[in-house]
Amino acid sequence: MDIDFPLVLVVLTFVTGLIWLLDRLFLRKRRLEAAGLEPGKVEGGKEPKEPYLVDLSRSFFPVLAVVLVLRSFLVEPFQIPSGSMLPTLEVGDFILVNKYAYGLRLPVAGTKILEVDDPERGDVIVFRYPDDGSTNYIKRVVGLPGDYVRYQDRKLFINGEEVETRFIARLPPVELWRETLGDTTHDLLLTIGRSGRSGEGEWLVPEGEYFVMGDNRDNSNDSRYWGTVPDEMVVGKAFAIWMHWQSLTSLPSFDRVGGIE
Repeated sequence: MDIDFPLVLVVLTFVTGLIWLLDRLFLRKRRLEAAGLEPGKVEGGKEPKEPYLVDLSRSFFPVLAVVLVLRSFLVEPFQIPSGSMLPTLEVGDFILVNKYAYGLRLPVAGTKILEVDDPERGDVIVFRYPDDGSTNYIKRVVGLPGDYVRYQDRKLFINGEEVETRFIARLPPVELWRETLGDTTHDLLLTIGRSGRSGEGEWLVPEGEYFVMGDNRDNSNDSRYWGTVPDEMVVGKAFAIWMHWQSLTSLPSFDRVGGIE
C-alpha cells in the first residue's frame, strides 16, 4: 500500500498547528488559572509544565510548516526507480524537482494558483501517472499541445519534421545517439536488434496536454502506450541530481551530482 506523503504532511502540519494555536488561545490560560497564576504576570520558572502533546506540537509545527512550504512550492526530492531515462538518469539517482517552474499548485489538491511558465520541448518532467493519479513518473517532453507526433522506424517526427539525431557509439547491447529537442541536446539509447516497429504510431497532442517519452527509447513505458499527460498531472521540472544510492547495501555516491539536460 502506497503512502500519500503529501496528504500525511498536510494533515500533520494542520493538526500540530491547531493544537499549538488552541493552547496559546485557551488551554494555557486554563492551566495558569488552575495553578492560581495570572496570565501575563508569570515568570518563566513558575509556569506549569505543558502537556506532552502540546509540547510535541509546539516543537514540530514550525519544522513541518517549513517542509510543507518547501516541498509544495519550491523544491521536492525524488528517486529514480527504473531505467527508462537511461543514460540521462540512472536507477538510484536522487533528483531535485523545481515545483514552481510551471506554476504554483496547492498541495494534495494540485490546483494551480499561480501561472509561471509551461513545459518546453526537451524538458525532463515529473508527473503523476494519468491512469492512477498517484504514481510519480519521470520522462522527457517531446510533444507540446497541438503538435502532431509520429514515431516510425525508431525515428521521431514533430509536425512532419524529423527530429535531429546523431549516432555516437555502439555499446552492445545498445547504441548511443544524441538528439536535439528544441533548445535541449541529450543522449538516448536504442537497443540493438529491437524491432523498428516497437512503439510506432501517430498522435495529435490535445490542448493542455503533453507527449512524453523516455530516453531509453526501447525500454520506456510512455505516451506511446498510454497517452498524453494533462497539465494538471505535472509535478515539476527535474533540474539536478544531488546523490546516487544504488541500494541499501551500498554506500551513497556523489559522483553524478550535477544538472540534468
